[in-house]
Amino acid sequence: MTTTADPQTLVETLTENIGRVIVGKQDVIELLLISLLSKGHVLIEDVPGVGKTMLARSLAVTTGCEFRRLQFTPDLLPSDVTGVSIFNQKVEEFQFRAGPIISQVVLADEINRATPKTQSALLEAMGERQVTVEGVTYRLPEPFMVLATQNPIEYEGTFPLPEAQLDRFFMRVSLGYPEPSEEVSIMDRREQVDPIDELSSTCEPSEVLRLQSITDRVYVDSLVKQYIVDLSNGTRNHGDATLGVSPRASINLMKGSKAMAMLRGRDYVVPDDVKEIALPVMAHRVLLTASARMRGVRQSAVVGEVLDSVPVPGAEGGRSQG
Repeated sequence: MTTTADPQTLVETLTENIGRVIVGKQDVIELLLISLLSKGHVLIEDVPGVGKTMLARSLAVTTGCEFRRLQFTPDLLPSDVTGVSIFNQKVEEFQFRAGPIISQVVLADEINRATPKTQSALLEAMGERQVTVEGVTYRLPEPFMVLATQNPIEYEGTFPLPEAQLDRFFMRVSLGYPEPSEEVSIMDRREQVDPIDELSSTCEPSEVLRLQSITDRVYVDSLVKQYIVDLSNGTRNHGDATLGVSPRASINLMKGSKAMAMLRGRDYVVPDDVKEIALPVMAHRVLLTASARMRGVRQSAVVGEVLDSVPVPGAEGGRSQG
């Protein structure tokens, strides 16, 4: 395990280490780390077999964080997620048995296969970083991150995530199929051993907390904040959207832009940082009208049109004068 005082170098090391397992997906790995540094959660939506679960495991191993995996099924109960109090006859008192959500990196696999009641068991954990069981509140360890996966092509036996749940996710990403040469490389790497079994951590959870603290201190000019709000308002006033993004999306876009700036070696945000992460942060929060869905309009297209129409502030995101 190696650590470094240089945050940019440390992030590059984390990216490279995860890339030993996840081949050819540098942009997705970067988005995942931006979410981690922004204390956000990620919804990974993609077809089976492209490495969604492996991505989550690789992140946990690389950062030295405790990892728990929870398979969501229709018969899963909320207590299976949060934990339950069980009476211990030896000591004659109830004792809390923590559920898998009480960990640092939690994989909620196939989240849309569980009932809405069970899905909602994640809301408090994701929003407030705590769980309440039978009136007792338990704080979650830090860092804490939920990585949820869902298959976009299987609808039978699934329960689509409601808007309130989707809004808890910092961003939505998709791995996509690898290029043919990358797929050959994946086969070569896994011909005898699985790379995840040989992966080692490159930092400790305390280093992740340090990076999060550095990210929090990145400067955002008032012009850039106004630009973010203008983008959010653009989705709310778009003709194909019956529901635009929430103020939480504006906050997440600001936080993600800070992380992007830090990754780029800057201590201030420029509009390009905002534009670079706008799609994964905003698209999944846009609720399309029935007419737009019938015409095959995609959420990403709405956000793209807003990005094209909203003027970029004249200042380059630097500190305002005076």
